[in-house]
Amino acid sequence: MYLTREEEKMYSGEYGPAVEKSMEILVALGDIYGADGMVEIVSAQISGVSYKTIGDAGLEYLEDLAGEGAQVVVPSTLNPAGVDLDQWKELGFPAEFTKKQLLIVEAYRKMGISTTCTCTPYLVGNVPPLGSHIAWSESSAVCYGNSVLGARTNREGGPGALSAAICGRTPNYGYHLDEGRVPHLLVEVETSLNGADYGALGYLVGKAVGNGIPYFKLVDEQQKKPQVNQLKALGAALASSGAVALFHMENTTPESPEAMPYTKNLEKLTVTREDVDDTRGKLSTSQKPDLVCLGCPHASLEEIKEVALKLDGKKLANQLWVCTSISVKAASDRMGYTRIIEEAGGHVVCDTCMVVAPIEYMGFKVIGVDSAKAANYVPSMCGLDVVFDEWENLIAIKK
Repeated sequence: MYLTREEEKMYSGEYGPAVEKSMEILVALGDIYGADGMVEIVSAQISGVSYKTIGDAGLEYLEDLAGEGAQVVVPSTLNPAGVDLDQWKELGFPAEFTKKQLLIVEAYRKMGISTTCTCTPYLVGNVPPLGSHIAWSESSAVCYGNSVLGARTNREGGPGALSAAICGRTPNYGYHLDEGRVPHLLVEVETSLNGADYGALGYLVGKAVGNGIPYFKLVDEQQKKPQVNQLKALGAALASSGAVALFHMENTTPESPEAMPYTKNLEKLTVTREDVDDTRGKLSTSQKPDLVCLGCPHASLEEIKEVALKLDGKKLANQLWVCTSISVKAASDRMGYTRIIEEAGGHVVCDTCMVVAPIEYMGFKVIGVDSAKAANYVPSMCGLDVVFDEWENLIAIKK
């Protein structure tokens, strides 16, 4: 693999042990995947943040790296942590777990990484331009970044993304290349989609395409053009049931015109209303949630607004978390949405989500979600039952 003179200096340790260690990781990844060299990146998004997923070994690795003086050289944001960093006591997160979690976040902070712990970096200012190279690692963020923003990233692991952030480079293979971005499956959707349908569609197609690239055609005449929130739900589900890092959608995503000619000879998958409804039914393992968790991926301000309007002047009969980033919550606070949700008995929860938080130790048994990704992961990662539906159907209002 070709390295520039600057990259050779990094690899040989001229810039210190942290950079050397990081470049060694990048070179090893490049060798494994057949990269011809490195590309410079404009941003990073780093997973491996929750204590639930990385444990003491991950904490030790991060503290060692920070202790060696590691500093990121491109704008970098973190994936969700395992707790709300500010409200953990009020929400009942375990104290010992939180202690370790705060140490993890502090290690990242020392390396210059923005501690806006979110899976939606594109909602907190980490918005790379079309065609730029990035190193993102959260699966739904990768899918959104590649598909909707038209940036270029592989599905990085946490150490790979962190190494890329420290060196400002990532190996040039896969989705960084034009030939790595052509579609493999044509998906014709014959029904109109609303709400949780997008997640169900993503779950269904992800199962079918695996780690391939689907090209969507929404052929129903009543179908409205999908917006940001629908596209992030679709991508999150594609990435969780399969390993999809990029999708194209006709007349919607920026690279669809270039991808369209490749669809002429592709295998076609037709999706009907029956297919969507059948998938929705299969994603539930129970019927009545005791905790409703919205915001997987993290909720946008518009999504929080919709919940607030529904709850204004009402009281909840079940518990509600609306998960988001600290940046979006600040806007929600200013708009009065947080107050409305809290007065109804719910919480706007920052920095974490139902998948990477230790909710299995907090007394909950059944989690209600409007996210197909969450419905897929909560039973396996938390050992809890799940109800998948429109969020309006999940929340219970006191009579």
